[in-house]
Amino acid sequence: MSSIVLATSAEDSRAVEAVVAHHTEMNGTLGLLVEALAQAVETGDAPSATTAHRRLVDWTRADLLPHAQAEEAAMYPHAHRDPQARLLVDAMIAEHRVIGGLVDALATATSPVRAAAHARALQVLFETHLTKENEQILPLLALSTDVSLAGVLDGMHELLGAHSHGEHGTPAAGGEPGVADRCGCGDGAGGGCGGGAADEVPARADAPARAEGAAPAEPAGHSCGCGGHDDAGNLPVLDARSVPHAIRHATIFGALDGVAPGVGMVLLAPHDPLPLLAQVDARWPGTFTVDYLERGPETWALAFVR
Repeated sequence: MSSIVLATSAEDSRAVEAVVAHHTEMNGTLGLLVEALAQAVETGDAPSATTAHRRLVDWTRADLLPHAQAEEAAMYPHAHRDPQARLLVDAMIAEHRVIGGLVDALATATSPVRAAAHARALQVLFETHLTKENEQILPLLALSTDVSLAGVLDGMHELLGAHSHGEHGTPAAGGEPGVADRCGCGDGAGGGCGGGAADEVPARADAPARAEGAAPAEPAGHSCGCGGHDDAGNLPVLDARSVPHAIRHATIFGALDGVAPGVGMVLLAPHDPLPLLAQVDARWPGTFTVDYLERGPETWALAFVR
């Protein structure tokens, strides 16, 4: 995906970024729910498979399908007016029908194995569908002088989720007008997606000073298990090392959003994710406990439990 999205206005640029961020989080949620079902099937854990199956069906009906309907109502009619995009939009609508069919097949699956197969097919199709929306439909609308993408999306919660203008996912203040900040974690140029010293969490005013050479303190609200959540081997795993830098945090947020109370997930990160932990604390105060299962040097593994 391109690192920038051109638009006719700063408002449209922010609207593109908000939709892409919401797409990324939805994809992360779906990935976590599908992985939980697949892992339960692989281990022969029938009760967990039943629970994972039900949660996946509930999410697709409450979030995924309404999102698709909102796209058809808000975005697609405007893109369809462009002769060069008409066939693409028709194909995208057809894909929505296939997605709906997969959701129905998932809901009526008679065995965990069949449910997992439908779930994986849904995940693959949804990811490729979002890529076409992000890379073709949204840029087309953002560059159009005949339509305000920000106006089209105004109030469309199903398309933006929590990413309304001015919230998480929009360009940093002072950013270049008309070009969307593509950092999925919304950190801007000073970002916290990658590794290195730039990812240090700013110290709280009331925090005690840290001695030179000492390990950085854990963000407030998180525990340090230093190697051991007993059930970590049974938790679904999100390997963020393979997720592009620009959308890494948004993908993780989506996965965490799919974690049910009392269970969790394991995150594999390419660096100590202190900025992410601070953002999780801000986004879900007091909701997750975190245990470090592995501390580098190449991989950091953390168990998140809701």
